[in-house]
Amino acid sequence: MQLNERAAALIDALLPLADELRIECLESDSGAMMIDCGINIAGGLRAGCALSEASMADLGHVAICQAIENGSWGPRVQIVTDHPVLACLASQYAGWRISDGNYFGMLSGPIRAAARKEPIFERIAEALPDFDEVAEVAVGVIEGRKIPPAKVCADIAKQVRIAPEALTLLLVPTASLAGAVQVVARSVETAIHKMAELGFDLGTLESAHGIAPLPPIGRDDLAALGRTNDAILYGGEVTIWTRGADAQIEELGPRIPSSSSSQFGRPFGEIFAEAGHDFYKIDPLLFSPAVINLVSYDSGKCWRFGKMRLDVLDQSFGD
Repeated sequence: MQLNERAAALIDALLPLADELRIECLESDSGAMMIDCGINIAGGLRAGCALSEASMADLGHVAICQAIENGSWGPRVQIVTDHPVLACLASQYAGWRISDGNYFGMLSGPIRAAARKEPIFERIAEALPDFDEVAEVAVGVIEGRKIPPAKVCADIAKQVRIAPEALTLLLVPTASLAGAVQVVARSVETAIHKMAELGFDLGTLESAHGIAPLPPIGRDDLAALGRTNDAILYGGEVTIWTRGADAQIEELGPRIPSSSSSQFGRPFGEIFAEAGHDFYKIDPLLFSPAVINLVSYDSGKCWRFGKMRLDVLDQSFGD
């Protein structure tokens, strides 16, 4: 089954539970289906888990669990996947910027695999040469504050060569409970995206587990952006099971966690403000979890890189 078909099947199962999940199904004038998970409706924890799983094409499981360490923030968002490259890089990564007049949002989900607009798909093709997404339906998640206008929906559908009626968009603002869950559920995605940038052989990645604290909802989307990033940068821990040469792990492993960046150690909101709210002016080495564990199927060895900074979380979450 194609990635978008998997996500569409998951959404079909969720729609009868709309009231229970506190989500609302809307129809765009373009004909696209939109599901509000927190803009004009409450949304919540279960909605956040559901849209996170849809963004991974139902190839990952997301759950809310309680932290057990004394003094740490909780609860936590946990993700498990046995298909990390497809679930996280080909689907979940928010790599498609939507901008049209006064409308702006970041698009993630398996729709990206149908469009293949981003350079990261060259690395995915190297790792998974048999992967080929041909979409008859498409599913995306837009992180944004407004309902997208019909023109935006129609343009997205056009770029993946489907009719607008075959498009489903899940909508969520960052400063919402569901929005916080779906960002923090990207702990594994940030780890393997960093690995890709460092030249790690993605074809060796087998399974992954990630966990990071769920922050308090920010007073606005900008504050929420800072807190959700801090949750991963300073409180996230990811374990990846891999095959291949231990030498690759020993060479690149120390550069994967966020502590490899010279900007590590300060709340993301401060760093983002100094960069003029331009992600591209921030050290790319910063965007990864605090701790990375790598486990080799072949040698049985394991490595742990990075460190937690709960003091930074206290500063960020308590602000």
